[in-house]
Amino acid sequence: MLKFRIVAVDAETNARAGEIVTPHGVVETPVFMPVGTQATVKTLAPSDLEEIGAQIILSNAYHLYLRPGSGAVRDAGGLHGFMGWKRATLTDSGGFQIFSLARLNRVTDDGLEFQSHLDGSRHFMSPEQNVELQRDIGADIIMVLDECVAYPAERSYAQRSHELTLKWAARALGAWRERPGEQSLFGIVQGATYADLRRESAAALAEMDFPGYAIGGLAVGEPKGAMREMVEAAVEELPEAKPRYFMGQGFPEDIIGSVVQGIDMFDCVMPTRNARKGSVFTSRGKLVVKNAAYASDHGPMDPECNCYACRNFSRGYIRHLFAAGETLGARLASLHSLTFYVTMMREMRAAIIDGSFGDWRRSFLSKYQESGGSGTGAD
Repeated sequence: MLKFRIVAVDAETNARAGEIVTPHGVVETPVFMPVGTQATVKTLAPSDLEEIGAQIILSNAYHLYLRPGSGAVRDAGGLHGFMGWKRATLTDSGGFQIFSLARLNRVTDDGLEFQSHLDGSRHFMSPEQNVELQRDIGADIIMVLDECVAYPAERSYAQRSHELTLKWAARALGAWRERPGEQSLFGIVQGATYADLRRESAAALAEMDFPGYAIGGLAVGEPKGAMREMVEAAVEELPEAKPRYFMGQGFPEDIIGSVVQGIDMFDCVMPTRNARKGSVFTSRGKLVVKNAAYASDHGPMDPECNCYACRNFSRGYIRHLFAAGETLGARLASLHSLTFYVTMMREMRAAIIDGSFGDWRRSFLSKYQESGGSGTGAD
């Protein structure tokens, strides 16, 4: 199962560099996980992800449960065999997708009742069934089933939801411990934007002694200050010797801020989703490469990037691909943006280890925010 080792801690912040040992290789942290929701990172092949240095990717249990079915994934050799990916994997339990995509949801003490967004069929998922589902899928790291609370949330609802999520977490942990195998189960801290609930949730999960911990229900529209406060509240109660994962955080400046607070793992669809719309992340902020202004631009998307797209193609060419509706445009843009994220995390880790994290952070953000950072352009 998973082993976690802290390699270095920044002298001025809680930023840390570590290693997560999984059955499919070592994951160096802090790490960004490309999202392959349906067992594929859209437009990219596993060989592309290997080439840019991705060490772990994320898929989603809800989507794979509905299509092609967890049994089909299991019979193909699990997620790794099914999608041809040899490195580490993580699956989200699907709780967020059930609330955001499925129709006519109903939360009960026993689990979630929901209607498929694909064909309208009715389904029920208990915490124990969710563990079995993710066992079949076969990811190295799996998540407990949780109830996702939208922002803003009334305190009374947030309280009930967080208490229910803790009950589900205990049940999931019991089911996992009956047959732990090689997978590692993470608990998920909830509590909306109420710091005391976040602390209660994190402390209770820490007492259960999960192999790792995720922070869920943030980066969903709440103010940045509230997000930072909730992360701080959770980290105060989580054990230092276990990995910490911020679910769904995507803006580079926000990821860096969470690393400062002691978070190790991140994922988000943002780099690839935006890229498929013609908007990419660069060392100078976000660039909307599909815009007509770049039609005659013969420079790379990012002069500081060494990815295949930036080595070989101009902004003008990639803009042409989007204008012509050619899929290569989305592929090259996705390849670049994920390279940007993976490189950012690798540089950040190296800076933590060699004691220059503060200087690296100031230099990175100064350049990144020259053109407005993540707010440059419109998707």
